[in-house]
This record gives sequence, C-alpha cells and structure tokens, in this order.
Amino acid sequence: MSALNIERNAFGRLVLTTPDGVLHDGVVPVRAFPIAAPDEGLSIVGTDGRELQWIEHLSALPAGARALVEEELASREFTPEIEQIVSVSTFSTPSTWTVRTDRGNTSFVLKGEEDIRRLGRGALLVVDSHGIQFLVRDRLALDRRSKKLLERFL
Repeated sequence: MSALNIERNAFGRLVLTTPDGVLHDGVVPVRAFPIAAPDEGLSIVGTDGRELQWIEHLSALPAGARALVEEELASREFTPEIEQIVSVSTFSTPSTWTVRTDRGNTSFVLKGEEDIRRLGRGALLVVDSHGIQFLVRDRLALDRRSKKLLERFL
C-alpha cells in the first residue's frame, strides 16, 4: 500500500495516485460498514461511482493519507450518537424526542416505531422525520430512565 498516495488538490478535492501512477481527481472515500466496523473496509470511489481502490484497514494507509481520508469522512458522515434520552412528548407516534448526543443536545420527531432499527449487539439506528440518523451504540449501556423511555418504542 506504500505506492498508494492520497492528497488534496488546489480546489480541496482528494486526488488518488494509484500504485501504477494513474491520477484520479475528485475521489471520495466510502466506508463499507460505517457503524459496525468503521475502520475496516474502505473504498476509494472515482467521480463515475466506480471503486478505484479497496483498503482493508484504515490503519494500512500512510499517516498523511489516513488523516486526509478521516477528515473527508468526518465532513460527509453525520450520525450523532445518543447518550441520553431526556424526554419524549408522547408514547405514541409521531413524538418529539429530546436527547443528549455526543454533538450536543437536540430534539427531533420520530414518525413511527419502524424508524428505530436494531443493528445487533444492542445497537440501534433512530431516523428522525428529516432522515437524520442517530446512533445508539449500546442501548443496554444507557441510563435507567433512557432505557425505560426507549423500551416503550421497541
């Protein structure tokens, strides 16, 4: 992987130089498993949507390229993690949830119970009425009150 090079051009877009020396401008990193295994399985995709390079582990990239890829992923991915459910407006849907996340406090509308998806190992994905995805990494690790509120919707 040492011959693989990723850098930013003058316009701030990522440029991939493959081991055979071909330059690909405007590439986009895409995680294969963004929630279950965020550091494993990463595809570098060209402007035509085709995979140009597969990377087994993010740690396989040189430090500079890894930093650029992580920066690009952070700017594209927005999945706040729910740390506490402060309140819900009603136990029927739609309902307004007030939560504390790793990115601050917020409120959102849950349209229906089907917008809470089980991911396995206690993880949940909650999608609000605007399509924003909130992650509950481990519902069993939530505080007692949050678990009680959440159970009403599962």
